Amino acid sequence: MLSRIRFNSDRGVQYTSVRYTERLGEISAVRSVGSKGDSYDNAAAEALNSLYKKELIEREGPWSGTADVMLATLEWVAWYNRERLHSACGYVPPEEFEENYYAGRGNLVS
Repeated sequence: MLSRIRFNSDRGVQYTSVRYTERLGEISAVRSVGSKGDSYDNAAAEALNSLYKKELIEREGPWSGTADVMLATLEWVAWYNRERLHSACGYVPPEEFEENYYAGRGNLVS
């Protein structure tokens, strides 16, 4: 199953940067930004960042270097999507929830 990368950001200066836009295009990422002055739009991204910091960065640190953090992050994201149970998903991992959703709709994910 292929999913598009969605990059969530506030409306900071990087969001209007030509290089930023080009790089997202290079990796086929979709830009996502909340409405101006509405903090609730980024709530899900902020909640995920908080879990990442709590469950990985603070729990497993201190870190030897950037490479260690990058590898651990890749492993954490895979675990989070494939194994971690989520109450919002009916206590199944997000990947399984998404597969069940699309199977129930008869749609293919591309």
